[in-house]
Amino acid sequence: MKRKTHAADNKGKESGKPKFFLRLYVTGQTPRSVKSIDNLKRFCEKHLKGQYEMEVIDIYQQPALASENQIIAAPTLIKSLPLPLRRLVGDFSNQDRVLSGLDLKIA
Repeated sequence: MKRKTHAADNKGKESGKPKFFLRLYVTGQTPRSVKSIDNLKRFCEKHLKGQYEMEVIDIYQQPALASENQIIAAPTLIKSLPLPLRRLVGDFSNQDRVLSGLDLKIA
């Protein structure tokens, strides 16, 4: 499973806000993986609408990508842009922790 969710549109570029590139590593279609994907999508639509791109990677189907990015736990989220690079592990149900982990300051 390698899926991309594109939610970036022209509004995000025009507003001058940075575009977020996120890569989520999961382990198949387990309940924890599904919950993590749902939580993260909900979070992104609430806080990053129109300015993110998310790729979901199943480490069982693509173990080389997990190894290449030194994934030792799943689910793991890697924010590659904007810098600095950040890694978060968990089911992303604690929105304050995700906000902090992604260096977001919501007014």
